[in-house]
Amino acid sequence: MTRFVIGPDVALRLAGDRAVIRAEHQLLAPTLVRSQLLSLLYQAVRRGEVTKQDAEAQLDYVPNPRRDALYCVRFAAPEFTSLCPVTGQPDFAHLVIDYAPGETIVESKSLKLFLASFRHHCGFHEDVTVGIGQRLFAEMGPQWLRIGGYWYPRGGIPIDVFWQSGPPPAGLWLPEQGVPSYRGRG
Repeated sequence: MTRFVIGPDVALRLAGDRAVIRAEHQLLAPTLVRSQLLSLLYQAVRRGEVTKQDAEAQLDYVPNPRRDALYCVRFAAPEFTSLCPVTGQPDFAHLVIDYAPGETIVESKSLKLFLASFRHHCGFHEDVTVGIGQRLFAEMGPQWLRIGGYWYPRGGIPIDVFWQSGPPPAGLWLPEQGVPSYRGRG
């Protein structure tokens, strides 16, 4: 494995270019870099070089501390919000993201901010749900990933959207997503 020591300027450029770091490379930085990077990102937003929404939509990945273990990570976002592309009205969903990590894991605060950035994003339920899953899979490179988008009804029709990268690895314990289909008041 080749290790590269980077500074905040390089980290910001790599994030802006959405660079994918190959598994045989590792990026290292002093602890101070995270606060320096956030400062640079804030300054870029203030100068108008990066929109606030783009800054919030950056995902951070860290090395998987248990690369030798097969395990499942679950994130649940029960109050996810995006905008309807037709009416501009808010749409609400309960998202459940499960993945079996590869070389990296997603940093949870960056995922929270990334998901919150969809409050300003217009997209159909299918596009939003599948797009989140595909982006996480492409950038993080897990062994396997699935996402369930349980959208609350608008116009009387609930929509549930599911996507996965392929079959789960053999031997992976995979709990049910645990979100019941919408039943209304009946």
